[in-house]
Amino acid sequence: MVKIRLARRGRKKLALYDIVVADARAPRDGKFIEKLGTYNPNTQPATIVLHEANAVNWLLNGAQPTDTARAILAYKGVMFRKHLQVGVLKGALSQEQADEKYTTWRDDKENRINAHAESIEGRKAEVKKLRMEGESRKNNARAEELARKKAPVVVETPAEEAPVAAAEPTPAAEEAVAVVIQETPAEAVTENSQAAEEAVAVATQETPVAEAVAENSQVAEEQAAEKPLEEETRVITEEVPEKPADEEETRKTDAE
Repeated sequence: MVKIRLARRGRKKLALYDIVVADARAPRDGKFIEKLGTYNPNTQPATIVLHEANAVNWLLNGAQPTDTARAILAYKGVMFRKHLQVGVLKGALSQEQADEKYTTWRDDKENRINAHAESIEGRKAEVKKLRMEGESRKNNARAEELARKKAPVVVETPAEEAPVAAAEPTPAAEEAVAVVIQETPAEAVTENSQAAEEAVAVATQETPVAEAVAENSQVAEEQAAEKPLEEETRVITEEVPEKPADEEETRKTDAE
């Protein structure tokens, strides 16, 4: 039995396949009868190069494709073309009609394949753009972080510890003081001093301290003079003896 199958070639994890016609008893990667094309599944969409006329002839001669080979042949329209050719052989339709139907189907299939390929490319471009934007944001953030780390550290002096500079009189301030001194003459200063002396004199007249002190001293002397008189009176009264009662009675009788 003759089969249409895939023969593997290519390196590890990047395999390529040949579409071959081989004996069913031959090894997978062994001897084959004819090579019909190649199949590369590593691209999006997959790349298929196939000699369609030879494939249709082998199918009409009884070659049996494997499941994977059948899917590839159907994708490329070989199975549909073989179906139309069988109808031509049976007289169901003419060769021109079969060729026209196949051309229409192939054009529609190519349009769909191209649209799918464009959508895949668009998605790839969008993913790439998003990846580039993310990388640029990361790079900018990293650059800002490095700049912040390399920036010199500024130590701020507290307000309490900051030295206070002595204010030097400016020329404008000195001129203002001179103007004030000129506007206040010496006569005004003397008048103010005389008014202060008069106020002190009035205060002393209203409250004569000397007279008050003199009056207080006189009162004290009078009190000191009164104290000996009281003592003498008390001594005299104590020295006079009391008369006996008999003598008083005798005096009364004599008087009567």
